[in-house]
Amino acid sequence: MTKVFHYKTVEAKAVEDGASKVKIRWLISKDIGAENFAMRLFEIGVGGYTPLHTHHWEHEVFILDGEGLIFDGEKAVPFTKGDAVFVPPDERHQFKNSTKKPLKILCLIPCLKS
Repeated sequence: MTKVFHYKTVEAKAVEDGASKVKIRWLISKDIGAENFAMRLFEIGVGGYTPLHTHHWEHEVFILDGEGLIFDGEKAVPFTKGDAVFVPPDERHQFKNSTKKPLKILCLIPCLKS
């Protein structure tokens, strides 16, 4: 069944483990019946960042608001509102907010097997 809901009805949870000032909302996931992909909204506060990490799946990311950097541990590439970012599998990555306003990114990943 098709589901329509406002993103603010989904709880924003703090991201721990190497992150700073990051909240995540699992908008679409297996919990609502998605079998193939998960859609997550990250809200990264001023000076915040996600963990520097790697994993075996890709990310498809769209920058909804703000500006920042994607960092691989050695170099940083800037991005801004309206940009799309593709992170291949097994590539180290970290999203950083480089401005004085919140950063919002929409991130899609494959649904992982439990």
